[in-house]
Order: sequence, then structure tokens, then C-alpha cells
Amino acid sequence: MPERILNAATKMSELTTAKVNEIQNVTKAAKILALNALIEASRAGEAGRGFAVVANEVNIISQQVTSIANELQNLFASEARDLRSTAQMVRGARLSDLALYVIELIDRNLYERSCDVRWWATDSAVVDGCADPDDEKAGRWASKRLGVILDSYTVYLDLWVADCSGRVIANGRPDKYRVRGLDVSGEAWFRQAMATGDGTEYAVADIERNEHLGGRATATYATAVRADGEADGKIIGAMGIFFDWESQSDSVINSIGFAEEEAPRTRVMIVDRNYNVIASSDGVSNRTERFALQLGSKDKDSYLLEDGSIVSFALTPGYETYEGLGWRGVIVQKPRNALRPVQGQIAKVRTGSREQRLETLAG
Repeated sequence: MPERILNAATKMSELTTAKVNEIQNVTKAAKILALNALIEASRAGEAGRGFAVVANEVNIISQQVTSIANELQNLFASEARDLRSTAQMVRGARLSDLALYVIELIDRNLYERSCDVRWWATDSAVVDGCADPDDEKAGRWASKRLGVILDSYTVYLDLWVADCSGRVIANGRPDKYRVRGLDVSGEAWFRQAMATGDGTEYAVADIERNEHLGGRATATYATAVRADGEADGKIIGAMGIFFDWESQSDSVINSIGFAEEEAPRTRVMIVDRNYNVIASSDGVSNRTERFALQLGSKDKDSYLLEDGSIVSFALTPGYETYEGLGWRGVIVQKPRNALRPVQGQIAKVRTGSREQRLETLAG
């Protein structure tokens, strides 16, 4: 609908200009004829006086027609601008709603991840493995149990369990990822998991590529494993779950069914709280790009760029107990007939108090 309004406004403006030009050409011709008539009337002397009066009237009418034509042109130009402005507002609202839809889908997905890690950390096989980390049999049983979980939850690359020293004692895909014995004590997710206050808390790390998981980008959630699986039990290890960010985020950002005409000129992104592009419908999601957003006071908004592209965004609203990490859904749509790739820019950003709070919560 916004595109139809824009097309109608453009056609109306073009048609108005063409018809006014035709009117002006006619009045110019009439003025020339009136001028010629005045010249001939002056040559005829007294006999041409009456004709001169008619010629003057024709000239006056031509000027009036020109004035009316100019007024019409200005009026229609104003109406066309209003229509274009309305269409841009409608299009911006639609795209910002879609940006919100994208980030809400991600939030709901990641909320489930935060629940998974806290639940699985209480599994008896995981707890027993951490209780006696040197027991090979307990470690193998924990790995087998994690493998069963992974068979049902295909959104994960792997699940790891580490003892209190940071040594991985079990993982769900030992044949694919040989990480048993790996020291993760220096990893942010492990340190944050060990610092949780009780079994209701969890840690989440920034999207990053994990060299031990084939260099894949992961969203890592972690929590402490506690004695007897109790929420207030003594910490005896840590569990980290590695969400397959690339494939899962791609499925979300490509879930919007844009019209065939829109799709080639539309880019859907997720940017983190530092405005790094962490997912993009054009495949650029390696965190080397930062996208400059012109932020105002609204969590959901849109604006136009100089080239006519519209940028729409929405801040994560969080979901249930998951507050979100200050991420945004962003959609950039170039104007019709502009199919060059939509590129980001080096960002100059402002961080609001709510985002600072979210960043603090995210660690």
C-alpha cells in the first residue's frame, strides 16, 4: 500500500506538470497572437481600434489562465508532497513493526536458551559428573546424557560441563568436538557461571566464533552446577550451552515474506548493543561491520537517508524473565529501482540509560 501511494503521488505530480506545461504553451501562443493583433490594429489606425480592444482582452485572459495554471501546479505539488510524506510514514511504521517482530522472535528464542541451561544443570548425570570429576564412568554417562538432549534440541552445536577448575569433563558430541580435558577457566561464560548467586541465575556471552566448535558463531549461555541440583547448593562445576547462532538467526531474519519487488532492495539485520551487525539477510554477520543508527527518544522508529532509503529499527523488549541484551532489529529498504547493496556505516551512537542498564546486566 505505501508503494502504491508513492507511485500515485509521483504520477499525479508528473501528470500535473505535463498538463500545466501544455496550458502554458497554449497561453504563450495566445499572447503572441494578441501581440501580433495589437501590431496590426495599430497599423490599421482608427479602423483597428475595436480589434485592439479584443487583443488586449485576449492578453488579459491569457495571463489569468497562466496564473490559475501556476496555482494548480503549486496546489497539486503540495498534495503530492503530503501523499509522499504519508506513504513514507506508513512504510516506516510497517518496517519498524517488522523490525520489532524480528527482535521479538530472537528474544523468545533466547529466553528458552536461558531456561534450558538452568534446567539441564540440575540433571542428575551432570551433577554426578561434577561431584566426582575424576570418575571416568561418571563423565561418560554425563556425555551420553548430553547427547540424548542434543538429539532432541537441534538448535545447539554442543553442550559442555566443566569442573570447578575449568576442565571440560563431558560434552554432548564427543565424536565431533574433542573438547574433553579442555581448559575453559579463562572463558567469560565459565567465569560468569561460577559467579552466579544461585540456581535461578545464568550468564550470557556476546556472539562470538568458537574455535573449538569449527569456528561457528555461537550464543553461549551458562550457569553453575550445584550440589544435589539444589538452587542454593554449593557450586561444583559449570555448564555451557552453545546455541547455533548462524543458522538459527538466519532463519529468523529471512522469515519475513517481503514482496518479490521489495526483497532485492531490503536488508534485515540484528545489531548488538554496540551496534555490531551480528546477523544480516545478506550474509554479512561477522561482527566486523557497525551500523550507524540515528537514534532519538523512541525505542521503535524510522527515518530517511539522503538517497531515499528508509531505516527502521526496534529495541529488544525482552520476553518473560529475559530482559534482552540491548539488541535491535533493523530493516533498511532502498527506494524502488535502487538495487545496489545496502551498506552500513561507521557508527556514531548514543547510549541511553536503559541500554547502559541492559549492558550491565549482560556483563
